[in-house]
Amino acid sequence: MKITVLGAGSWGTTLAVLLAEKGHEVRLWAHRPEFAAALESDRENKRYLSGTRFPDNLHVVADLHDAVRPAAMVVTAVPSHALRETMQAIAGLPLDGKIIVNVAKGIERETGKRMSEVLLETLPTLKPEQVAALYGPSHAEEVARRQPTTVVACSVSEKTALLVQEAFHTQTFRVYVNTDLVGVEIAGSVKNIIAIAAGISDGLGFGDNAKAAIITRGLAEISRLSEKLGADPLTMSGLSGIGDLVVTCLSRHSRNRHVGEQIGKGRKLDDILGEMNMIAEGVLTSKAVVRLAERLGVEMPISRAVYEMLFENKPAQQAILDLMTRDPKPEKY
Repeated sequence: MKITVLGAGSWGTTLAVLLAEKGHEVRLWAHRPEFAAALESDRENKRYLSGTRFPDNLHVVADLHDAVRPAAMVVTAVPSHALRETMQAIAGLPLDGKIIVNVAKGIERETGKRMSEVLLETLPTLKPEQVAALYGPSHAEEVARRQPTTVVACSVSEKTALLVQEAFHTQTFRVYVNTDLVGVEIAGSVKNIIAIAAGISDGLGFGDNAKAAIITRGLAEISRLSEKLGADPLTMSGLSGIGDLVVTCLSRHSRNRHVGEQIGKGRKLDDILGEMNMIAEGVLTSKAVVRLAERLGVEMPISRAVYEMLFENKPAQQAILDLMTRDPKPEKY
């Protein structure tokens, strides 16, 4: 199959290599022409995934239309805040029969839309059954080293999800199928905010009790929001739910956890982000989710606390005190 991956960050590059190693004809699109030329020449991504060599059937291109036009499947691995602009640039291309697989995790800040909604809005000829998501606990660093990883391919069309499963499934990259696109996207996006909270706990020097509470009550927030939007509650117990939440809150690879840890140590957000060469999706997603929760009347105290610490300069210790001294409640409400 001819597959194009849009976005040459660590995750996009990792998936492009995985797909090429499986035998697909793969094109990897990089936004900057000079970066694309360097990738094609070096045959590896020294900036984001050093040490992973490109197979001969993986080629890097800088022209977006040339990348998308021949592909039967297009994987969108650009940051969530750049998805709309990137898709608008290909809106005039014929998309009949193509499957669009989004792997970016986030909620659009200005609109509160999930990534599949952004795809359908910006690509008016696209049908819902052509859209899929590939989410789950999957750090690029480990996938690139062929360490065992499990993810979920999700689409409102089971047939589409099965095609994505077939395209990506390998001996070390196990792909399950789900049709609850709302639940998969919400869980996979909001978990980044909860991971920032887990990092803040680490930065403050708190222990396992606090981390377990953040993960558990964070999952409750994700469940409330996703169910309000019509998701299947069982999705929260799956790979895009508790699976992705746990790995992002605990892993040394997690950029969102790192941001939170630095906030917990008293550093400013701009300084933290300024020294990172990768994007922590949870930062901008926190803005979108807080607005969405307010509009829907969903209580999400941890997410709101993270937003206040990131953007309203609320001291971390005060935010924790406020969370701990909220009115007592039953565990399920």
